[in-house]
Amino acid sequence: MFKRIALFLATNLAVMVLLGIVLSVLQGVFGITLGNNGTLLVFAAVFGFGGSLISLAMSKWMAKRSTGAQVIETPRSESEQWLVATVQRQAEAAGIKMPEVAIYDAPEINAFATGPSRNNSLVAVSTGLLRGMNRDEAEAVLGHEISHVANGDMVTMALIQGVLNTFVIVLARVVGRIVDGFISGNRESSAPGFGYYIIVFVLDMVFGLIASMIAMWFSRYREFRADAGGASLAGRDKMVAALQRLAQNHGQNTLPKQVAAFGISGAVGHGMRRLLMSHPPLEERIAALRRMQDTVRTVV
Repeated sequence: MFKRIALFLATNLAVMVLLGIVLSVLQGVFGITLGNNGTLLVFAAVFGFGGSLISLAMSKWMAKRSTGAQVIETPRSESEQWLVATVQRQAEAAGIKMPEVAIYDAPEINAFATGPSRNNSLVAVSTGLLRGMNRDEAEAVLGHEISHVANGDMVTMALIQGVLNTFVIVLARVVGRIVDGFISGNRESSAPGFGYYIIVFVLDMVFGLIASMIAMWFSRYREFRADAGGASLAGRDKMVAALQRLAQNHGQNTLPKQVAAFGISGAVGHGMRRLLMSHPPLEERIAALRRMQDTVRTVV
């Protein structure tokens, strides 16, 4: 937890330094200020959405590079043939174009889906999953990942992150101006004092933490929804069995940070730590599936 907080603080410090440099260029070179006519909102939206949308556009490339995933161009074994055929069947049932199918080398049972759109996506499974799950369980995991793609979860997550980033940048600077003006006795000069930058830095971290909690809440919600989609595509019993297998073999998640939130299995926590986790506990996911009606549609 302390490592996560330290990383969060370091990230915000880097963002503040970058914002400071950009502000200096805008104000000193171009004479642009961020106080009137919605300029601050435009500036914040560019920064807020820019990073998340660029990451979304590069998501497949980044996932392949960071995990070493090898796309199956031509199946070389019966296992790869089954994998490609199952993804194709489920993609057709979900109404999306065939994703790229890949395998990456990792010891744990895991899989992920990513991509810039529903019709331009990647589904990858670990070698640990192929070794540790039977076909029924693996089919359910693939259904879970196809459901992420069909639900547009990658795009939605990027848009939510962009809105939250914009909110943090704008609110921190508006509140910073108000507090700085109060402390300085409403000085006549429009230039902010040194205290403004300290206040904004602190508010960036506080509001950023709140924004992270909101983003992770959505991430946990989409896992329940993808589980339901997996149950619809493969069958509820298969999906429950897959999650039970994950619970039995739950170990360290070796997925890189860029795609960890999109894996079927992720770290969970309790108390305040849970608010920053991308996945709900497996036992809660299993219980949610068992509460589903017995009339879940199974694609044959």
